[in-house]
Amino acid sequence: MKFNPIKYIIRTREAFIELLDGLTLEDINRIPAGFRNNIGWNFGHIVVSTQGLCYRRTNVQPDREIPFEGAYAKGTVPTHTITAEELTALKSQAIASILQIEQDYQKGVFNTITPYATDTYKLEMDTIEQVLTVTLAHDNLHLGYARALNKAVYEQKSQ
Repeated sequence: MKFNPIKYIIRTREAFIELLDGLTLEDINRIPAGFRNNIGWNFGHIVVSTQGLCYRRTNVQPDREIPFEGAYAKGTVPTHTITAEELTALKSQAIASILQIEQDYQKGVFNTITPYATDTYKLEMDTIEQVLTVTLAHDNLHLGYARALNKAVYEQKSQ
């Protein structure tokens, strides 16, 4: 892989975790006025989405189980309060799942994938490198949302 998006994905997720570590669970779960989700949902969403994009949508492992998928998949909204235990598990999964994808990449698991396009970017991807590049963009998009949510939470608490 000439361009290695894995290290950038990991760094984005570390930055997301740093944001989370500076917040209370109440702030992570709060949905500010004008928003439909919260910081915790955005984090959980990137954790589950990448596995779906890399394994399921490519048909590499179409039956792969993805922890927390029901709560954070595309089209979902927060329906429960994220606990400290769930947040810890998501943080662990955020990094571990990317390292697993990297190992599988090195083993050749993704040599042949079924091409597909996401609703967000609408460009067909026919290599795992393209899927990982979209993952990097997607993760950063949601980190940006989380930062905007954080600002809104802080401003609404200050009023």
